Amino acid sequence: MATSLLRVPPPQELLRPLAVPERLLLGPGPSNVPSRIQAASGRQLLGHMHPEVLQVMDEIKAGIQYAFQTQNRLTLAISGSGHCAMEAALFNLLEQGDTLLVAINGIWGQRAAEIARRLGANVYELLKPPGEYFTPQDIEQGLVQHKPLVLFITHGESSTGVLQPLEGLGELCHRHGCLLLVDAVASLGGAPIFMDQQEIDLLYSGSQKVLNAPPGTAPISFSERAREKLLKRKTKPLSFYLDMGWLANYWGCDGEPRRYHHTAPINSFFSLREGLAMLAEAGLESSWERHQANCTQLCQGLLDMGLELFVKEEKARLPTITTVRVPEGYSCKDITAFLMDNHGVEIAGGLGPTAGKVLRIGLMGCNSTGENVERVLRALQDALKRCQRSRL
Repeated sequence: MATSLLRVPPPQELLRPLAVPERLLLGPGPSNVPSRIQAASGRQLLGHMHPEVLQVMDEIKAGIQYAFQTQNRLTLAISGSGHCAMEAALFNLLEQGDTLLVAINGIWGQRAAEIARRLGANVYELLKPPGEYFTPQDIEQGLVQHKPLVLFITHGESSTGVLQPLEGLGELCHRHGCLLLVDAVASLGGAPIFMDQQEIDLLYSGSQKVLNAPPGTAPISFSERAREKLLKRKTKPLSFYLDMGWLANYWGCDGEPRRYHHTAPINSFFSLREGLAMLAEAGLESSWERHQANCTQLCQGLLDMGLELFVKEEKARLPTITTVRVPEGYSCKDITAFLMDNHGVEIAGGLGPTAGKVLRIGLMGCNSTGENVERVLRALQDALKRCQRSRL
């Protein structure tokens, strides 16, 4: 009798088995997931307040402290992607009327400025053309002019392939009474970063790049300076879900008995734990060296093909994501589609200010191998020979 009331039939596509192709993900993320991390995500679910899960969370915290090179007690993983960590950083540090200076040389600075404006912050922009980085002199000029409470800067700008030098920026910010907020989603584990030594006040990343876990968890850490700012807030953060006071308690960062805040993505925590474990087993320095070596091999191979690298200065090239200009007379969409359809390899076109101008090739975590460099170079060479219809 009840079925006669149904007006929407079962979708036929859901009555077929799930079909997911095998592809080599050499774009700007996500990366392929190793079998060990896949197995972790497939373990039986536990309750989000079970002691075993809280133990895993403690291990994740220790892994993040290692990856970030920090001893900050307010260190945890956001239940969300890198975008979510960006919002958590800005929602917790800023109150309405606070001043934020955003260093923009790609899409992530643009996004940070957009979020901060929605919060009611006073946002000032420090601009560099895509493909370039900021010098300490650039930063100091902005600090002197705008006197911000927080400076936002991107360590690994995945839309342009730029690696931002961080040395001295923390000390510079603190001399001007400013906190340093760094986005390391695309760089963590692939390029050196030292949160404590570089005096970074707030650092965040994502799970789906060098850590090779599925997207959906985001490491984040607050210095004591940043934590003090949280404690002195006049208003509560606009987001309850991202309220660091609640999250700090759930993650055991405040010394108080842990309380329920939200139903965490338990199996994603299992995956993140294993991704951090694999990084710890390999060693940070070894990971940095491997990513740099394979990036160098890729860049040389692209130059040998007669292609033009988008980032001119070698020291400013992000080891995890390489940008190369789309050859004249070709469409990046045709090239990326050809690689996907004929070689089972994903690379990406540009994003934001580089849309239509570059190809982005990612070598992150387990995908950063010499074999994958050779595979993508062969595939790209094949595409340039056979994508004749894309010629102008």
